[in-house]
Amino acid sequence: MLTPGGYKTRLIEKRFDEYMMSFGAVCIEGPKYCGKTWTAMSRANSAAFVGDPENNFQTRTMAQISPDLVLKGEHPRLIDEWQEVPPLWDAVRFDADKDSRKGKYILTGSATPNHKGILHSGTARISKIRMNTMSLYETGDSTGDVSLKELFENKLENKITGNVSLEQLIYYAVRGGWPGNLETPKQICGNLANEYLKAVVDDDMFHTDGIRRDSRKVWSLLHSLGRNESTLASNSTLRADMGAKDEIEVDRDTISEYLDIFNRLFLLNDQPAFSTNLRSSRRMLKSSKRHFIDSSLAVAALGATQQMLLNDLHTFGFIFESLCEHDLRIYAEYHDANLFHFRDEKGNEADAIVEFPDGTWGAFEVKLGANQIDAAAAELLKLKAIMKKEGDRPPEVLCVICGMSNMAYKRQDGVYVVPITALKP
Repeated sequence: MLTPGGYKTRLIEKRFDEYMMSFGAVCIEGPKYCGKTWTAMSRANSAAFVGDPENNFQTRTMAQISPDLVLKGEHPRLIDEWQEVPPLWDAVRFDADKDSRKGKYILTGSATPNHKGILHSGTARISKIRMNTMSLYETGDSTGDVSLKELFENKLENKITGNVSLEQLIYYAVRGGWPGNLETPKQICGNLANEYLKAVVDDDMFHTDGIRRDSRKVWSLLHSLGRNESTLASNSTLRADMGAKDEIEVDRDTISEYLDIFNRLFLLNDQPAFSTNLRSSRRMLKSSKRHFIDSSLAVAALGATQQMLLNDLHTFGFIFESLCEHDLRIYAEYHDANLFHFRDEKGNEADAIVEFPDGTWGAFEVKLGANQIDAAAAELLKLKAIMKKEGDRPPEVLCVICGMSNMAYKRQDGVYVVPITALKP
């Protein structure tokens, strides 16, 4: 294997290995710098790096002339940044179709290309998995004292998990889950996300479809997304916010176009609405909750620093929610579960819903301070009572994910309290 020195194990490896045993090829998609290549190399015996500038981008040129030449090598064969030469997809699909061997190829991609030049979807030959930036458990900043799965099995033992300062939580959010940022000094750890967004505006959007866009409008939309992080802001709300804050006039189609490009660059990871799909007459709000792929990008979009967030805990509350729901998504997906949010027309809500494949689900509230736990628990209990009254399947787990708690425990009313720095899958 080509495993790089210093590689940290990733939770996505579980699904990756399963797919390698099920399909001829696996494509790992996700934002740049999240660790796709290193994880792919940990399972590869040979590799072709399409974006490698060596010998005047020799590998890319070879792929453009004859894609099958790039496929030659010991299996599993890694094709890194395949989207730079889209015909590689069909070449991999065709070769994987010629025999029944599994796990022949690993593709990685940090942007979804236009379908021009791609003839086949790759169904049943090439599977896709989406990779996120690292969770606190993967970076080593969560003790892993509490398992998400064990909460649903009622196995939590009350325990002291240790003190975590507000400054430390802000640092985690500003640093983000970028593997290459873990050793960066705290005082400059925000530079990566700032430069990431600059690259999106200056280069990545153009490289995706060859269209130059008004950078002032793009930055205004990024700022608006930062201001609306962890909210249900609609496209219309974003558009109005851009006009009110930045005095930018932009039409609805342009907003949709920019958001589509952001999604193709894996910049956003919105949290869909939850529905119990039963007989309740309650009207559910269907809007997704807005999220950047990593909390550090929301901070960068706001132009915030660690000191600014320390002085504005209201804003940091939304950033902290983003951090927690980012990790909850990763832990849920490890168990083939999904992450949602819940809100109805009467204002009943839960910050996060984790639903397992068998329909079992739990409701979670995210709170920065321990002084907010009682109110959050009351909201969760109210939601459970409403579900029972209206004939819906009630949640199996009620839990407050907290920042400033030094204990993981089950309250007398049955609501769990778990620090995000103690959680694992």
